[in-house]
Amino acid sequence: MTSTLKLLRTISDATRLRILSLLQKNELSVQELQEITGMGQSRISTHLSHLLDSALVRSRKEGKRSYYRQNPELDGAGADFVRLAVPGARELPEFDSDRINLRRILKRREDQAQVYFNQVAGRFDRVYGPGRSWQGFGHLLLRILPPLVVADLGSGEGLLSELLARRCRKVIAVDNSEKIVAFGAAKAQKNNLKNLEFRLGDLEDPPIEKESVDLAILSHALHHARNPPAAIAAGYRILRPGGSIMILDLLKHDFEKARDLYGDRWTGFAESELHRWLESAGFRQIEISIVAREDSPPYFQTLLASGST
Repeated sequence: MTSTLKLLRTISDATRLRILSLLQKNELSVQELQEITGMGQSRISTHLSHLLDSALVRSRKEGKRSYYRQNPELDGAGADFVRLAVPGARELPEFDSDRINLRRILKRREDQAQVYFNQVAGRFDRVYGPGRSWQGFGHLLLRILPPLVVADLGSGEGLLSELLARRCRKVIAVDNSEKIVAFGAAKAQKNNLKNLEFRLGDLEDPPIEKESVDLAILSHALHHARNPPAAIAAGYRILRPGGSIMILDLLKHDFEKARDLYGDRWTGFAESELHRWLESAGFRQIEISIVAREDSPPYFQTLLASGST
């Protein structure tokens, strides 16, 4: 039986209380706890070892992965302490973002198509196959696209816009640089892309009519916005009922040099931030996941977020 003093020491740590609260009704892996909390693996493992040692948490193996949950057989002092302490986790500043990320992780578990895609993506580069490339897959997927009206917000020179214009009914590329808009328009004319239109404008107030597009895209543009939530809300305004937004951007990082090197206003975003902003703008069916990780410093990670009106 774990001593009362040991139990008190275990749950007196705010981080362990945070983890214990997440494991109260859910079984989670270390990797999932990392995604939810934003903490490193070694830190989470250290706190889990304290919780295990005090018998407040149990673990089980599934293949090479371990899953953790609050001990369902707690009794006596352990049960009393947890019953009193876990509600205190609501007072922690990370509580709201933890709950948003927890919902996202649990939803992703149910999405077997996403799980399968991640498995395929992980295997893709392991074995060489003649002619097999992401470039080829990209062209295949482009041809599957329906003839949508798309707004590419913060388009830059319009590489993505050009690709989409070869399939979509119309693409409106918006950027706040006169030179870039002129360059993109000239290139579209040269390539005879009559359904690609460049417009000068701001992410937070794009020059596009309300409810006039099917898909709004912010591809590595949101971290340049003065007010990211306002840019997302603007995306909602221009979408038709049943339309969608897709955001491709960096996960929150600490590489401050990105501000000078790339002109970034924001050093990426937390999944919980994007989820909250999308929800506040009115979007439903929100999905957010990490879709790419770089293997060299500063180890940028890429998020893909989507939602529908």
